[in-house]
Amino acid sequence: MTKEPEITDEIIDAHGLNPEEYSEILRILNRAPNFTELGIFSAMWNEHCSYKSSKKWLRTLPTDGPQVICGPGENAGIVDIGDGQAIVFKMESHNHPSYIEPYQGAATGMGGILRDVFTMGARPIAAMNSLSFGALDHPRTKRLVHGVVEGIGGYGNCFGVPTVGGEVRFHAAYNGNCLVNAFAAGLIDSDKIFYSAASGVGMPVVYLGAKTGRDGVGGATMASAEFDDTIEEKRPTVQVGDPFTEKRLMEATLELMATGAVISIQDMGAAGLTCSAVEMGDKGELGIKLNLDTVPQREENMTAYEMMLSESQERMLMVLNPDKEAEARAVFEKWDLDFAIVGETIAEDRFLILHGGTCMADLPLRALSGNAPEYDRPWEETAPAAPLDDVPAIDPIDGLRALISTPNYAAKQWVYEQYDHMVMADTVRRPGLGAGIVRVHGTEKAIAFTSDVTPRYVRANPVEGGRQAVAEAYRNLTAVGATPLATTDNLNFGNPEKPEIMGQFVGALKGIGEAVAYLDMPIVSGNVSLYNETDGEAILPTPTIGAIGLLKNLETDLIGGEVRDGHVALVVGETGGHLGQSALLAEVFNREDGDAPHVDLAVEKKNGDFIRANREMIRACTDLSDGGLALAAFELAEAAGVGVQLDNDETGVLFGEDQGRYLIACNFDQAEALMIEAGRARVHVEAVGKFTGDSVKYGSSETPLADLATVFRTSFAEKAT
Repeated sequence: MTKEPEITDEIIDAHGLNPEEYSEILRILNRAPNFTELGIFSAMWNEHCSYKSSKKWLRTLPTDGPQVICGPGENAGIVDIGDGQAIVFKMESHNHPSYIEPYQGAATGMGGILRDVFTMGARPIAAMNSLSFGALDHPRTKRLVHGVVEGIGGYGNCFGVPTVGGEVRFHAAYNGNCLVNAFAAGLIDSDKIFYSAASGVGMPVVYLGAKTGRDGVGGATMASAEFDDTIEEKRPTVQVGDPFTEKRLMEATLELMATGAVISIQDMGAAGLTCSAVEMGDKGELGIKLNLDTVPQREENMTAYEMMLSESQERMLMVLNPDKEAEARAVFEKWDLDFAIVGETIAEDRFLILHGGTCMADLPLRALSGNAPEYDRPWEETAPAAPLDDVPAIDPIDGLRALISTPNYAAKQWVYEQYDHMVMADTVRRPGLGAGIVRVHGTEKAIAFTSDVTPRYVRANPVEGGRQAVAEAYRNLTAVGATPLATTDNLNFGNPEKPEIMGQFVGALKGIGEAVAYLDMPIVSGNVSLYNETDGEAILPTPTIGAIGLLKNLETDLIGGEVRDGHVALVVGETGGHLGQSALLAEVFNREDGDAPHVDLAVEKKNGDFIRANREMIRACTDLSDGGLALAAFELAEAAGVGVQLDNDETGVLFGEDQGRYLIACNFDQAEALMIEAGRARVHVEAVGKFTGDSVKYGSSETPLADLATVFRTSFAEKAT
């Protein structure tokens, strides 16, 4: 057996442990750890696994509600959708691996989030992603875009889950750290949910799935550190995925669950065998003993350190009902997957690792998970933004053309056409048209999905930006007729040891917490990704919100039509012409100044309730967000191939990003009826123009719709790829 290295200050530092944390390890053990034990502590105490900088603030988020079956702390969150059915869903990041090796980083991010869902017994029915890349003139950006998109498509398409929505953004702040946030949701019967807490002493601990290799060793620790010029040396910490093995693993796991063999089950994600075993034991208040001699391996002479910290993909860990061993083993043999008893649960608070007849680790299990470090980092409130200087008037068609020619606001069909969005045959409409919608097979119901955040708002005003991310998700679900149910968050920030970055985090969570509480969209799962910095330069604060909504009856609840010639254009909500931090300011004038728009949660709820209550009179609907009325009206018109005329040509009215607003298209008599209902509900509704002809006319400025459509449809592929 290979002799383990001596523990030195350099080795401690390379494992991401600071001197105080190492001193605490010495105190807990009353001795020095060996190399394997140090690796285990490093994996469990890093930011990615322990949430040591964020736990204090995550506890402030609302996570309960009558619709919530399972909140944060499990593999994924679960909400009730009635009729004995539930949706399991979560969003997670694979940012650092995707920057180092974009294809495999994104692919394994997709694989990991799918396992989080089917580990709980749910069959995945939908996926989304939220992607942030650097400026197009940065030398790495185009390679990252190609690799990430191909990795997501390659894995998801082979696995067989529809990708129904998402977002793609570009900003120089992501030059050194792209963000790859992956979302998955699955359908489950409410009485067939599986959890991860181990139970029963002396129960077999079983390894399931693919064999263990050296790929991904140290991945969780790498994901908890800033990048520097040694980035290429970190390539071996990126895992390699196999979607066909994942598909077999899902089918085998779901079949296994039906046998009654599963006491508890956990995905092997970050920190692999270490994290899955420790979390199962900690949640069940049990110890775990593992014998690594029985772990299936695809490489020779693997050390205990490597096996415990490998992040090889497509693997699970299970506590088995011993009476069902033969039946369980037969399932996995049928699917040509490994099934190996690698340990047992024990009553003592210990994590015992045996290898080659030697005890390679003997640690108190609770100290690794439930009692991991927790920090109250110093934080500084973000300074108020300076008042916005005058924004020059611009010809509205010129402003629109400038927006839709940028990678941020051009059509993204080059991206979503690489994803199979129709597999399983329950997708209601293609991506690129707002919230994604998937039927609940065999029922009248459907689920709507969206992913939203405006990072420039969060940087300018973290509280308002946090509120706005939730509010926009609420509006996107409402705009298709869905009742918002719950949210998952993916909190992407820079180095939390910097008070200004921690201040962004604290402010954003305050805003998110207020919004999910008021709009009844509790956070049921999520992920924190910190240290997204390279050479001291942080990303924009990007707290991505993934949200789901319910259409109880797809036929009657869906607002899914297209505009038609003669439709009236109505705006629900008041327009004040807010241009601070707007898309127009950023893309046309190269300015990112002013404050984020204010989010009035009472108005958001009132206007959303109005839309859903009157959906039968609405033919098409979209929320107003980036680009304001000008961009929203064009997108509705372009999708239907019908021109649009707006009465006003003022820059603030057309491009302002005031919140709580929707653009509606309907017939004239329906517009009159909506105005009457709006008066009764005390909701502000005004007519702003109509959809007609074959041109885009804002005020007196006019151009053919076909010309703008060509710009919109071709600019992304031309510039970003």
